[in-house]
Amino acid sequence: MLKSLFGKKEKVTKETIFAPLTGKLINIEEVPDPVFSQKLMGEGMAIEPTEGIVVAPIEGQVIQVFHTKHAIGLRSQTGMELLIHIGLETVSMNGEGFEVHVKEGQKVKVGDPLITANLELIKEKAASTITPIIITNSDIIENLTKASTGSVTRGTSNILEVKVK
Repeated sequence: MLKSLFGKKEKVTKETIFAPLTGKLINIEEVPDPVFSQKLMGEGMAIEPTEGIVVAPIEGQVIQVFHTKHAIGLRSQTGMELLIHIGLETVSMNGEGFEVHVKEGQKVKVGDPLITANLELIKEKAASTITPIIITNSDIIENLTKASTGSVTRGTSNILEVKVK
């Protein structure tokens, strides 16, 4: 009994990544940008959003908010690091059309609002609204299971199952 109360905590090794956006889930290889499609930044999936509300896909901590507001980095309980890159070639928008709702160091739970993006403005000023969700430290992954492509709902649809080493 006491050992179960005071014993070492089991290390979390399995994790579900939920959709950070509502839209159409697509394979990372189909993203029309070689940096993402060739997995140069890591393994993942992408979503072509139908709305601009970006929520936390994992429980964890905000580790980076890009000054141009187009991307955010999160670290999960397993140590997995995720990059959510809203749209393609959106860095040139210099934050226009993006509203950040969190700050670096903040803890988040699945479904917490992270960023609101103006999809119409992105369509007008950038290459695409397609949003890659990348595991930037893919070397810690032991096993990765991707969900089937198709419609997903932010905060509730499972897009990746990850087991870390």
